[in-house]
Amino acid sequence: MPKAWVLAPLFVSALVGCGGPAKVSLAQGSREYVASDYPQVLQRWTRDVQLYNELDNPLTVTATFQSWDFNWAYVVRYAYDYRLTVEQRRVLLESTLNETRTEHEFYVALIGTNRRWVDLSHANSAWIVRLIDDQGGETAPLKIDLIAKPGALEKTYFPYTSAFRLAFHIHFPVENDGKPTVSPDAKWFGLRFAGAEGNQEMHWDIQKDSAKKAAFGDDVVRGM
Repeated sequence: MPKAWVLAPLFVSALVGCGGPAKVSLAQGSREYVASDYPQVLQRWTRDVQLYNELDNPLTVTATFQSWDFNWAYVVRYAYDYRLTVEQRRVLLESTLNETRTEHEFYVALIGTNRRWVDLSHANSAWIVRLIDDQGGETAPLKIDLIAKPGALEKTYFPYTSAFRLAFHIHFPVENDGKPTVSPDAKWFGLRFAGAEGNQEMHWDIQKDSAKKAAFGDDVVRGM
């Protein structure tokens, strides 16, 4: 069985394991990932929350932050699976990493009590989403792209994707009015989902050694 097809059970077992989510580094720089590292990197950058009110469970969300670190591991795995040449991998890695310099992108899959209400790409969605941090930052998305029919790629590389969930790419600016949307002093950043049925947040805690200036520099991080 190709390794790509065992991502789902590995990912599920990781989520239900002991301990809370690992802290993350926003540092850029070189990585030394191999294809088999992808499930662990996916786990590190993925969060899951559920919202409950007095009557129901109106929203369940799983999201992966497509950081510099995540995208490096993703491209390595993708290049391995699709047998890209060294040059094709180099070009794909360069273009993918460049996108992280201007946008914070999240892959989000969610389910709610009403499928139409949870379509974040519609202006009349019952929910709004914001990028937040512990310094009071709050940023609206640049755009929200609905993945109308998730295919083999989404279901393999983001195995929490299913026919019962809507899936999106949500893009936020790295800077807003010349200021970073995630503060260099932030201890955590995250997503907030809010609407008439309630609100819930998911957080990514930042490693202290990368929480300030180093978090946004070009430090070389070896595999983490």
